[in-house]
Amino acid sequence: MSQPAPASLARIAARVEHRLAEVLAAEQARWSAFEVDLSEPVGEVARLVLGGGKRLRPAFAHWGYAVAGGDVDDQLIVDAGAALELMHAFALFHDDVMDDAERRRGQLTTHTVFGAKHRDAGWSGEDRRFGEGVAILVGDLAFVYADQLMVNANPRAWQVWNELRIELNIGQMLDILGSVRVERRLDYCERICRYKSGKYTIERPLHLGALLASPERGVALIGPLSAYGLPLGDAFQMRDDVMGAFGDASVTGKPVGGDLREGKPTPLLARAVAAATPAQREILDRVGRSTLTDRDVGEIQQAIVDTGALADLEATITRLTDEALGALDGLDASPEVRAELVDLATYVSQRTT
Repeated sequence: MSQPAPASLARIAARVEHRLAEVLAAEQARWSAFEVDLSEPVGEVARLVLGGGKRLRPAFAHWGYAVAGGDVDDQLIVDAGAALELMHAFALFHDDVMDDAERRRGQLTTHTVFGAKHRDAGWSGEDRRFGEGVAILVGDLAFVYADQLMVNANPRAWQVWNELRIELNIGQMLDILGSVRVERRLDYCERICRYKSGKYTIERPLHLGALLASPERGVALIGPLSAYGLPLGDAFQMRDDVMGAFGDASVTGKPVGGDLREGKPTPLLARAVAAATPAQREILDRVGRSTLTDRDVGEIQQAIVDTGALADLEATITRLTDEALGALDGLDASPEVRAELVDLATYVSQRTT
């Protein structure tokens, strides 16, 4: 059953979105005055970051800040939340190019939009290269704007900010290698799961928030926050993998069975392959083929269910979530903050979008 988002998430999101809109509107005005065409790249950043998203990274940073005694009304943590959303956008712009994804959050991706613009205008060169080049540059803009919003961070917070970004890129590299090698080892797929998404969605934002509030206290909180954030981050990405294989396109904004079409090396697929009969393995071997039909996707989905992989992953998500919740017993935080972290854990592990 889907869990509703905590009420506090909407409040945190509203403040972060206001800051994002403020920063990007100013940048769009600045660069469009210089050259009218430059309104579009900044506008693409705004279209993605203001066009949806759960704002989970700002929320975990917010509560990490609170755990370490920070005043959550401080502009510092709002700016950090906006920076995390821009960093996430950077990853999505580049990820869509790497995956050749046509849609993101129900809308056409940036490289698709600009590839079509090139074709429609009859410009010279290759439309695909143009679209992908623009999307990469737009992602780089988001990366720089994220850094600008972190300008007031202390050195220890900057160290974690840099680790977050390195880990994200390492995870993406593992994902690319795993896809082309048709990687199905469970330990490898779980490593991708943790580094590509789990750490930079939950664990590192918690660390970042705590260190922004108090470098001294934040250091002491790294271990307890990881005890909560690491298993929950794994559960978060595993839930994402379920949606990537079985999610409703009208809800997720992505094609049905998108991860199966792209051949993503996920813990879900690794479990299915390990438990498959020869006949089921033959069906699962179709994952990642460019010729997959909707019927093929349906047969692969059924094979995943029949191997018991989906049920096993659901049980793993529950176990990891329980582990994260149990770790809160060792976290020095107020009852109110603990309650918020409980609600967030339940939400991210049971969500359907």
